[in-house]
Amino acid sequence: VQLVESGGGMVQSGGSLRLSCAASGFSLSSNDMVWVRQGPGKGPELVSRISSGGARTYYVDAAKGRFSISKDVAKNTLYLQMNSLKPEDTGLYYCARVFGLYDYWGQGTQVTVSS
Repeated sequence: VQLVESGGGMVQSGGSLRLSCAASGFSLSSNDMVWVRQGPGKGPELVSRISSGGARTYYVDAAKGRFSISKDVAKNTLYLQMNSLKPEDTGLYYCARVFGLYDYWGQGTQVTVSS
């Protein structure tokens, strides 16, 4: 199992980014997937979750209305579209597979939002 994130970068407040998480070794249709972020000096925070079938999604309150989680099963890739970014969204963003706990994680992609 391998998860590889990409798409992070530096943007100004109000900007957008789309994060990608390329999965291999399993199918995204088999497991729920999550995006977790860790801001500077903060603990990990669950940002969003999508069910194995894609019908159910969850967002932390701070992300509702601004972020959108999705996946392309044919490409076996998970996405997080982030709009109206704020400085408090700054952090290292990880995708992880859900199997009971989060059993596999990517290496993370850095998102930095300047004011």
